[in-house]
Amino acid sequence: MARRAGHGFSKQVGQLLVIGFDGTAVTPHLRRLLEQVQPAGVILFARNIVDAQQTHQLLHDCRMAVKVPLFTCVDMEGGLVDRLREVFGPTPAAAEVFASGDERLFGTHGRVVGQACHAIGFNVDLAPVVDLALPTSQAVMRTRAVSADPEQVVLYAQRFLHGLRQEGVWGALKHFPGLGEANLDTHEELPQVDKSYERLWAEDLVPYRLLRRQTAFVLVGHANYPAVTRDVLPASLSGHWISDILREQIEYRGLVISDDLEMGAVLKTMPIEEAAVGHIEAGGDLCLICHSEENVLRAYDALRRRVATDAEFAERVEESARRVLALKRRWQAAERKTLVPSAAKVRRLSRQLWEFSERVRLATIPEQGEA
Repeated sequence: MARRAGHGFSKQVGQLLVIGFDGTAVTPHLRRLLEQVQPAGVILFARNIVDAQQTHQLLHDCRMAVKVPLFTCVDMEGGLVDRLREVFGPTPAAAEVFASGDERLFGTHGRVVGQACHAIGFNVDLAPVVDLALPTSQAVMRTRAVSADPEQVVLYAQRFLHGLRQEGVWGALKHFPGLGEANLDTHEELPQVDKSYERLWAEDLVPYRLLRRQTAFVLVGHANYPAVTRDVLPASLSGHWISDILREQIEYRGLVISDDLEMGAVLKTMPIEEAAVGHIEAGGDLCLICHSEENVLRAYDALRRRVATDAEFAERVEESARRVLALKRRWQAAERKTLVPSAAKVRRLSRQLWEFSERVRLATIPEQGEA
């Protein structure tokens, strides 16, 4: 007998969502949202972060509102994407660290970022960027991308990821399958990357191929690749990219998370309900929705409705929920609890970060006589 659609799976839908919100504390309203949705994770931005103690308390209170261990996420790359600048001071950009040419500093970059993240309660850093630093995307990516050479990108990302893991934080490779040839900002528009699959495999996909066993997360971007898929969908909603290439050909076994589904590249072409269902249907595991409570609830309700009426989709949800929960069980066994960071600890981490920044600065100053 066929299993009835939605049987027992609607309760798992929240484990397919990582959500953002406004505010710097868990209000009764936010607590009700967390209790209702039971998300897999939360993500904080600069708007949520005042200081170390407040951020630690905010993440603690988010954890207390859900029944399953929580992914506590942040975008912390350094440079242009530095959510902890007001807490610990500025962190160098990836391109600045890479320009030092010192592989030890690549790993130290991951460690100082990981120390800062872990100290205030984060266990996931949505970094590093492994897009190639190509002229086409330079105006958009700037110092976020490190090199046009995929082997050098792998070297930096491998060291950075290892540094994060030494401090109890998981990283995420982004933005699959690569924005190196994208000349539009996906926050606003859907870029088209006119590049053959053969060139993508030999260039942009190299970091994912070589690091597939070293990252727990791959974040899928919102560019379209018409020469590969012959459609107008962003990769984040493409079964060909997620299921056929990332899962089958590259043999990646970790979690697949979308880039923010509220970006213009997505919402200018479809409602959030269609985007959330589309990402999961394509083989994704986690829908990232960073801003609007309304969009979180609309996506959550759409996923539940689809589970209730579509047995095949319900099984797809079960597969992802099982993968999410398995990783959380692994983390729970090894997780290092963090105490509320003291003012002295914040000063020490700020000093370490400053010293690291000075090492990077000095390493990138040309020696006398060099041109």
